[in-house]
Amino acid sequence: MGMLGRIFIETIPQWLAVGAMLALIFGGCCSNVFALEAIIQVEPASGTLLTFVQFLFVAVTGYLSQFDETRPPFFIRPNKVPLRRWLINIVLFFSINTLNNHAFSYDISVPVHIILRSGGSITTMIAGSIWGKRYSRIQFMAVMLLTIGVITAAWSDAQTKGSAGEKAGSTQSFNTGLAILFIAQVLSAIMGLYTEETYRTYGPHWKENLFYSHLLSLPLFLPFMPSMWRQFNKLANSEPLPLPIASMFGIEKLPDNIQQGIDNIYIPSQLFYLVMNVLTQYACIRGVNLLAAASTALTVTIVLNIRKLVSLLLSIWLFGNQLASGTLLGACIVFFAGGLYSLDPGKKVTPRPARKSG
Repeated sequence: MGMLGRIFIETIPQWLAVGAMLALIFGGCCSNVFALEAIIQVEPASGTLLTFVQFLFVAVTGYLSQFDETRPPFFIRPNKVPLRRWLINIVLFFSINTLNNHAFSYDISVPVHIILRSGGSITTMIAGSIWGKRYSRIQFMAVMLLTIGVITAAWSDAQTKGSAGEKAGSTQSFNTGLAILFIAQVLSAIMGLYTEETYRTYGPHWKENLFYSHLLSLPLFLPFMPSMWRQFNKLANSEPLPLPIASMFGIEKLPDNIQQGIDNIYIPSQLFYLVMNVLTQYACIRGVNLLAAASTALTVTIVLNIRKLVSLLLSIWLFGNQLASGTLLGACIVFFAGGLYSLDPGKKVTPRPARKSG
């Protein structure tokens, strides 16, 4: 009993760490999808603004974790990883996030966006094979199913758009959105493997990665400033957020001038969702980075697939999104394939032995 007690006590920190990771990923990321769709339904072209605000917030909060008062003028603690190593991560990270959010401008709905991005295991495994990794039969089977599911979902959604009597430009726009998401998936697979190799070489310094990947990406937004300002003005002029203050606090008993002042409180609903999106995205990113520092790139991809299933169900339930039967079938195949990965007893991905020259 004493030994079991010690084992229990020693494993508590691990359970708490796993619980924190899952809470940040599922709670933060799923709430983020709610805020994202609330914005996208009103202003589909606001993807670049969303990305910029998210990056700015994470850079500011990340600075606190890297602050060192003994190192003026920037007061940043010494790097554990060479800055040149992060530069590739920075370019990839900026490109991936910008492309993913920009895809909403091309008739890509949030549910379809979730389904297609769930095919990340496909590109991760292809890139991993080129990188020199081995995968088990179950992992290959899961990826084949993922491929079938993603193709089924995308094809069915494209057919639905075409049969709805919409103009031909809509189908072309949808295909452009698919191409953007595909490029983002390829870049994401490369970044995941590159980050995994960085952590293996220098240690899992995910906070440093989080800080530099966001801070040094900010100058890359300069060419988009005019369009982001227009997007911000549209969100600032959105419908006011309904505030149930009167029913909650009984302000009808207050003097008329105070009631009028409270009634004049104007909070643009889309700016509220923008703030909510930023905060939940921050929680989501922290959870993903914690997981990436403790596992392989493919494991991260699969966990995120399961999270995306929850997000898809929430999107359908909360916003009344209707998906074609073929799209739903593709979604089921995608997420079943993600669950199949968890049945693999040999999830550890091993590098191929180096070939002997000559």
